[in-house]
Amino acid sequence: MAALARWCFRRRALVLVAWLVALVVVGGIAHSVGSTYTNNFSFPSTDSSKALDVVKANFPSQSGDSEQIVVQARSGTLRAPAVEAAIGTMLGKVARLPFVTTVTSPYLTGLVSRDGTIGLATVQLDAQAQNVPTSEVQRLIEVAQRSDPGLLDVQLGGAAIQSGENQGGGSSDFLVGALLALLVLWFAFRRSLLAAVLPLLSAVVAIGIGTSLIGILSHAFSVPQFATQLAELISLGVGVDYALFIVSRHRRELLGGRSPEDAAVRALDTSGRAVFVAGLTVCIALLGMFALGLTFLYGVSLGAAFVVVLTMLSSLTLLPAMLGFFGDRVLGRRDRRARRAEPSAATGGRSGADRGASPFWTWWATVVERRSAVLGLASLAVVVVVALPFFGIRLGLADSGEDPSGSTTRLAYDLLAKGFGPGFNGPLQVVGKITAPGDLARFESFVGGLSHEPGVARVLATRTSPNGRAAVSVVYPAYSPQAPQTDALVNRIRSEVPAATAGSSLAIHVGGETAGGIDFSSVLAAKIPLFVVVIVVLAFVLLAAVFRSLLVPLMASVMNVLSIGAALGAITAAFQYGWLRPVLGFAKAGPIEVYLPVMMFAVLFGLSMDYEVFLVSRMHEEWVTSGDNARAVRRGQSETGRVITAAGLIMILVFLSFSLINNALVIQEFGVGFAVAIVIDAFLVRTVLVPALMHVLGTRNWWLPSWLDRTLPTLRIEAGDLVEPGREPEVAPVPTAAP
Repeated sequence: MAALARWCFRRRALVLVAWLVALVVVGGIAHSVGSTYTNNFSFPSTDSSKALDVVKANFPSQSGDSEQIVVQARSGTLRAPAVEAAIGTMLGKVARLPFVTTVTSPYLTGLVSRDGTIGLATVQLDAQAQNVPTSEVQRLIEVAQRSDPGLLDVQLGGAAIQSGENQGGGSSDFLVGALLALLVLWFAFRRSLLAAVLPLLSAVVAIGIGTSLIGILSHAFSVPQFATQLAELISLGVGVDYALFIVSRHRRELLGGRSPEDAAVRALDTSGRAVFVAGLTVCIALLGMFALGLTFLYGVSLGAAFVVVLTMLSSLTLLPAMLGFFGDRVLGRRDRRARRAEPSAATGGRSGADRGASPFWTWWATVVERRSAVLGLASLAVVVVVALPFFGIRLGLADSGEDPSGSTTRLAYDLLAKGFGPGFNGPLQVVGKITAPGDLARFESFVGGLSHEPGVARVLATRTSPNGRAAVSVVYPAYSPQAPQTDALVNRIRSEVPAATAGSSLAIHVGGETAGGIDFSSVLAAKIPLFVVVIVVLAFVLLAAVFRSLLVPLMASVMNVLSIGAALGAITAAFQYGWLRPVLGFAKAGPIEVYLPVMMFAVLFGLSMDYEVFLVSRMHEEWVTSGDNARAVRRGQSETGRVITAAGLIMILVFLSFSLINNALVIQEFGVGFAVAIVIDAFLVRTVLVPALMHVLGTRNWWLPSWLDRTLPTLRIEAGDLVEPGREPEVAPVPTAAP
């Protein structure tokens, strides 16, 4: 790491040009090829996917996505001749679009509200939503809404419409987050604007390249629409944090009398190593989502991991190059004057590492040492209380009722609910596979009985495929797609299938977008325990190799799980119970996005490991040189407390800015969850709970069986001029001299 830092420092112009060229080239490629973001919630072995397979095989024109056109008469009813003519003309234009296979008028199906003011037309596309180009979706919206606005209010719904309308995202949340980060950095670096700007510049360059790569990646993987915003949210936090830790150590080394080059080398050889391990841990956690076997998450996992790797590399290469350009100007004027008045580190001046503890954090570290048992129990109780709502969490997929107000999908949702009931926003597709003469009659009998099923609002007539091998009927629930009653209805219908098909060759499946979402939630929830075990074990092994300890990585894993549990508990209270609805303005309380716990666990486990690595690496550095556990824990906490809390505050402000400005529900959930997790982790777990436990455990913190010590690879996180206590007995503790 020292050699890399020195090379980047001395060849700073080359490094800067290389990063800027990469930013321009990758951004240019991404702009030229565009992006194809898709939301694909499906599993090949579920009942809903089997229903889709039957439809694809036997209804070629019906195998694509089905969209909704909801029309409302501005005055009078839809039966007025002028209104009926306008609807017919509009649907005719939609039917002539090249990607539309069929259009069904509300007058043919009878899907007109009781008061005659609202009607539902269906549009069949030639592909599933994830495979429909955004340009085609936007053309469909434009053509449908071009009808006479004086007669009709036309809104559209469906998976493809939702995907096309919400393509991409704004940059206002990112800009606000960056400005808030700059403000915190300015105070953290004692009002040195240059020192505050450097971490932000390092992060922004990496994020620019990384988000462009995600757009390119969307052509090869299924990448959901929120992936770019999520990557920005994560990388702005970790990128600024990584650079903050390195610049902080660089400034301390400068104040200790080192030259700018030696200070940069020392910062990279200590904090830079911690950044490398922290970034590696985040990437392991993100790539652990591959263990779930969900193609939907592959793009999110790879995209976020790419951006994190780039922010880490930027901190380890671009940042020391920029430090080379500015020398000791990263210090404020007062600090520069103080530095010139002190002897250099080479002639016996104090090490910058010895100057890192502020009076407050020195006092607080002493308090934690003296009251470790009481403070440890109190902080643990707080974390557990915040996590309690998690035990009542309900997972699901957001429907269009949670889309931003004013969007066509949200307006269509509200019109359908008003005219027909909330269940018309989530129709079920009952599909029968016909292989014998009596199968069709049996299927129609089964479907006919569903009209009397509790929770069913309406059942449409059965349609038979041209080849006679399949039949389909649309069933409208009485409840919204997210309602638990709809889940119960789908399960109840499926439970009645064996009796309906007994003794015959008939196969019946329940599909459609709502049933597919229910299946997705069920399968993903079953995979979460395996995912958690994989991530925890991999992180445990990595930290054991770094810190040569069993208890430190075990403690880190448990603390991280607690922090994530608290975050999920807060999200449950905020969004499922609706406690934050007045603040964030989301449409309604409902279940938590089913994939959110998985992604939050991956991201937050990595982010929590960042703070653990930065905290414990400084403790381990002191333990290596002194062999005194109490001193190591106290010094590590006092010297990293200010930086960890500043880094935590930056992340909290960034995450909350995304939640308050972005009106996408999933980003709001991520932002609130991340913010609460960092509050718990940075201001409670790392500043109270972990140091308190390490004081209680004493030297057992650093115990590792000899056989395991020989087995584990050695990943040194300290500078190379440090030694383990006991390995060279002649080295005595050095309380004041630079290591």
